[in-house]
Amino acid sequence: MAKGKKQHNNDNLMAQNKKARHDYSISETYEAGIVLTGTEIKSIRDRRINLKDGFVKIRNDEAYMMNVHISEYAQGNQFNHDPLRNRKLLLHKKQIRKLAQITQDKGVTIVPLKVYLKNGFAKVLIGVATGKHEYDKRETIKRRDQKRQIERVMKHY
Repeated sequence: MAKGKKQHNNDNLMAQNKKARHDYSISETYEAGIVLTGTEIKSIRDRRINLKDGFVKIRNDEAYMMNVHISEYAQGNQFNHDPLRNRKLLLHKKQIRKLAQITQDKGVTIVPLKVYLKNGFAKVLIGVATGKHEYDKRETIKRRDQKRQIERVMKHY
């Protein structure tokens, strides 16, 4: 996040992709708006969204969030949305071109990390990700456990 910008509150956090940080190493993040229908935003406010298998694809100078499941709104009628439809992301042209350039590299993908509300609008935090190998995942877990153990010992002194 850029300097001077306030991090969003946890009570505004609607969904988080914890698996993404486990499976990928995230090099940079971007905040993007999402183009949603009326029933989709209501489902997001009910926290009925799943980012687990989601990814971002760039085509025709536009960014789309794919494979993100937003459950149908319970009180919705025939105007209910398709849970897995592709949703357009609102980013600056410069950012989209940069992301398109980055994803040309092999093994680089863009994944949604968090969906949260900011000033009443749904925002998504997307990250430029490269896949971790199995030994990298084990190393991350080992480092986290060591850090936890050190904090536990320091707490007693």
